[in-house]
Amino acid sequence: MASKRGRGMSGNKLRMTLGLPVGAVMNCCDNSGARNLYIISVKGIGARLNRLPAAGVGDMVMATVKKGKPELRKKVMPAVVVRQSKPWRRADGIFLYFEDNAGVIVNPKGEMKGSAITGPVGKEAAELWPRIASNAGVVMILRFGSDDDCIEDTA
Repeated sequence: MASKRGRGMSGNKLRMTLGLPVGAVMNCCDNSGARNLYIISVKGIGARLNRLPAAGVGDMVMATVKKGKPELRKKVMPAVVVRQSKPWRRADGIFLYFEDNAGVIVNPKGEMKGSAITGPVGKEAAELWPRIASNAGVVMILRFGSDDDCIEDTA
């Protein structure tokens, strides 16, 4: 079994619908200077014949910057997916999706290159990556009230 030493990840990743295959372009939602990220591989994904590796919220991917500062472009760097537009089902039964696909640039330990995140962050990413949770403005945690209406928590 591989050790998790050296990765800034905590907790376990739950099974979810994967919405970002290799070759997808997502927005960069931190203030590192990158505008969008092109996914070239997904960390921790095994192989199956003719199946594209895909990522979901909370997954670390290897990406390149397609638009942004010249010093960030044409380099392969790790990033973490924080939003996806493909709906997925949480364990409590609700389906959730965001209006865009977005990620943040990190180092191999999981520490962010930027210092702020614009827009909401999925709870799955915030629970796995503490450095991302501390820089996030809004973490999407949905719970149900007593009268069966959905309440949005921002932690």
